[in-house]
Amino acid sequence: MKLLHIDSSISGQNSVTRGLTRKIVEQQKVANPGLEVEYLDLALQAPAPLSLDALGFRLPPSAEALTDIQRRENEISEALVTQLIAADVVVIGSPLYNFTVPVQLKAWLDRVAQVGRTFKYTEKGPVGLLGGKTVILALSRGGVYSTSDAGNAMEHQESYLKTIFGFMGVTDIRVVRAEGMDMGPESRERGLAQAQEDILALAA
Repeated sequence: MKLLHIDSSISGQNSVTRGLTRKIVEQQKVANPGLEVEYLDLALQAPAPLSLDALGFRLPPSAEALTDIQRRENEISEALVTQLIAADVVVIGSPLYNFTVPVQLKAWLDRVAQVGRTFKYTEKGPVGLLGGKTVILALSRGGVYSTSDAGNAMEHQESYLKTIFGFMGVTDIRVVRAEGMDMGPESRERGLAQAQEDILALAA
């Protein structure tokens, strides 16, 4: 089995999600001896946001019309989507920044959401091509959003990630959620305890 471990927090050692993804990956190693792990730190290695040049992956790599810049961007996109396709399990750490995912994670998603690779269009509509994978989302939030309709309407982190991976055909999406991280020591402790329970539930 292959596991792709992705972190996107810009908070370094203070990151809640980085701690959560480490625990999840260690748990997966114990459950799956011989597990191959690839690590991608998007805070350090994020692809450039989509631009006219970065859309080169929509054309064949050898297309004569591509410029040198487009070829380089094409190679980046190809490497990222190939890495994702090869993984059996994907563990993603994502804090909530201004109600959504970090821009670094969004840039990665824009590169791997490729027609013909991770989804395709048919006469009946789009069909995802990543069925059979497990995606584990390790999420942190300063406030609490999951316990009310108003909170759920405001967060575009978990909902967005479930939507885009669902669009790419992933049906096994599991969530580890640490909420209330900025609402005082007691709230933070409760949120981390809940996240630990979520991690333990993954093993079950």
